[in-house]
Amino acid sequence: MAARPLVSVFSLEGAKSGETQLPDVFTAPMRPDIVQFVHTNMNKNNRQAYSVSPWAGKQVSAASWGTGRAVARIPRVGGGGTSRSGQGAFGNMCRGGRMFAPTKTWRKWHRKINLSQRRYAVASALAASAVPALVMARGHKIDDVPEIPLVMDTSIESAKKTSAAKDILASVGALADVEKSADSKKIRAGKGKARNRRYTLRRGPLVVYKENDGVEQAFRNLPGVELCCVDRLNLLQLAPGGHMGRFCIWSQSALDALNEIYGKDGKSIPDDLMANADLARIINSDEIQSVLNPAKRANKKYLRKKNPLTSIKALAKLDPYAAAARESEQRAEAARKNNRTATLAKKRATAKSKKAFKAQGKAFYEKVSQQGDVCANGFAIGE
Repeated sequence: MAARPLVSVFSLEGAKSGETQLPDVFTAPMRPDIVQFVHTNMNKNNRQAYSVSPWAGKQVSAASWGTGRAVARIPRVGGGGTSRSGQGAFGNMCRGGRMFAPTKTWRKWHRKINLSQRRYAVASALAASAVPALVMARGHKIDDVPEIPLVMDTSIESAKKTSAAKDILASVGALADVEKSADSKKIRAGKGKARNRRYTLRRGPLVVYKENDGVEQAFRNLPGVELCCVDRLNLLQLAPGGHMGRFCIWSQSALDALNEIYGKDGKSIPDDLMANADLARIINSDEIQSVLNPAKRANKKYLRKKNPLTSIKALAKLDPYAAAARESEQRAEAARKNNRTATLAKKRATAKSKKAFKAQGKAFYEKVSQQGDVCANGFAIGE
């Protein structure tokens, strides 16, 4: 919110000519949710009723052929002699038929918004227009503007020429925002360019005045510039698109009139939900911490359950004897693994010695198995 007590007043030449008190409405809380809601519903009140023709898709003589002819029961065009004969009609699935749920002019087009909500939204939009960061966030070019909100001398309401209006805006650095709007003029995409809305244009400054002594004629032809009387402040102009932070140029008389419109004798100014928005500082203050319950200890951590089929410690809790047997088996397996080299060497030496004895046995067997000549020494026995 804007909390400065005084704001500068600038002359038409751009020099500071005085100061004035900032109205209390600029300290209203900024509620973008309410602004967006009210803007959405207010924008619906500009709509014009539309509907398709009540007879569209129904201007043909058609009747169903009924059952028994192996065709659908959709109404069909009568007569003959053309390809149109026998075609389906009326249904939304048919060529040339009516649309589903035809639009009607008695649809609910307009919306009623609570008066308190509308006033809250306008007050929030006014407060946001005094915050330079929000004004720049909306895309306005205010780098050369000396102060936000920008208040001009009341003589601005007497300007009658567009050339004079351009000189006034240039003297306070606001002409850059107008040029930004002029450069953004583009042909609209879509069918809207054939419906009397051919061009699109970004929003420029909003000039707020008290009395129209020619200011309307002076500023109305500048691209993007809009004008509004302070007695008829409009949320659609203060927050275009539902986004707060419109760049406003006030006449001093219009700014002073806000004290009469809002305040004790006028419309009520919304109150802040919190006097101090620094929530962390409030929570950590001694007053709050002294009455709070002590901080709770961390939750107890439970160990992950062990599987007794893979963990000996878990098995020992269930069956100590099975755990001892498994440990003994593991020790024996480890011992076998450690003695594997010696055992293999012993087995290989034994196998090698057996192979040597086997060779001797084969040689002896071949020698004793030789076939000798029985009659070499005759038939004498015992010689």
